[in-house]
Amino acid sequence: MVDVKEWSLTGLDRCDSCGAQAYVHVKGIAGELMFCGHHFNEADGEKLQAFAFEIIDERERLIENKSQGDDY
Repeated sequence: MVDVKEWSLTGLDRCDSCGAQAYVHVKGIAGELMFCGHHFNEADGEKLQAFAFEIIDERERLIENKSQGDDY
């Protein structure tokens, strides 16, 4: 049996920095941030860890989509 992972982010979720599809959702006490893979990689990890109480990281979808031939 193949496990099918359910993703919480959709194509409607957009990066707060550039407007590309968001693959990371950071939930913090003072609000929420959305990041594309590129901008999450560039973000200051120390500051994000101090801000966040939950980080939903779905960047592995980029690899999954490429392996299936989807152009995302």
